[in-house]
Amino acid sequence: MAVNQTRGGMPPLDLLSTFLEIYRAGSLSAAAQRLGVTQPAVTGQLARLEEQIGEPLFVRTHRGVTPTQRAAALASRIGVHVDGLREALHPADTEAPLQGTVKVGGAAEVMTLRVLPVLAELVGRGVTVHVTLGLADDLLSQLANGRLDLVVSAVRPSQQALLAVPLVDEEFVLVAPPALAHTIDADRLRAEPVAALAHLPLVAYADELPVVRRYWRSEFGRRPPNPVAMVVPDLRAVLAAVVAGAGISVLPRYIAAPALAAGEVVQLHHPEVAPLNTLYLAVRRGAPAGPAVTVLRDRLQQAARRWNTL
Repeated sequence: MAVNQTRGGMPPLDLLSTFLEIYRAGSLSAAAQRLGVTQPAVTGQLARLEEQIGEPLFVRTHRGVTPTQRAAALASRIGVHVDGLREALHPADTEAPLQGTVKVGGAAEVMTLRVLPVLAELVGRGVTVHVTLGLADDLLSQLANGRLDLVVSAVRPSQQALLAVPLVDEEFVLVAPPALAHTIDADRLRAEPVAALAHLPLVAYADELPVVRRYWRSEFGRRPPNPVAMVVPDLRAVLAAVVAGAGISVLPRYIAAPALAAGEVVQLHHPEVAPLNTLYLAVRRGAPAGPAVTVLRDRLQQAARRWNTL
């Protein structure tokens, strides 16, 4: 958990913990409330950390504080490690009884396959969980308006009222049923991938082909010229349609993995660097986080470390 370019070595855990609370709360006063200390104490610890880092980590505004790029990078790098150390040092805290309601939003696929098992842990500890499924922009608006407590977002929030930390990177794969894969000329696929794939119908998530179009532009430098055979707004349904032979598509690897392992689909393209999309964990800036929201945030970050190894 080394922090590069600091003065005097790695900052103490208490300074890093305070920094994370400021980053997540969006204000010094909210961080102090979460930590159970005075605001001057938080201000002093932040000043000590900024002195060791050698540059400011936050810009003060009338709404609280805005993290600098260095602060965002630092939070992303140390967050799960500091949370893990705090849990190891105070294991009893993580088993304390919880109560209340937590309102969580996210896309149907990632919520169903990855987040709901983590939410189930809170239910077992006495928390009522309300889940809202939808598109990132709509969910982030609900978060900013106070109708949600936390959102797992496929886009980084642009609203000043929200704070977000990277949660996990999704890897995308281009897949096809074996019968369609056999119609592709392997040599032409290597030399002219767009032309080699152009005859294959697409199964898309939306009319705008957001996932497929991004893959084609990233890997092949242009939009796909392929005909669209089916549009279905659920990536799990997209996979089912591909398995059934309706066409080819681009999917997150965690969704396609079981079908790939079973031989129901094959990966058509193997880029040197896999296309990625970052999922973010978003909360309201300065909103007082109850114990259940804090535990959920920490549990999701811990779970994301396991997702990255699957």
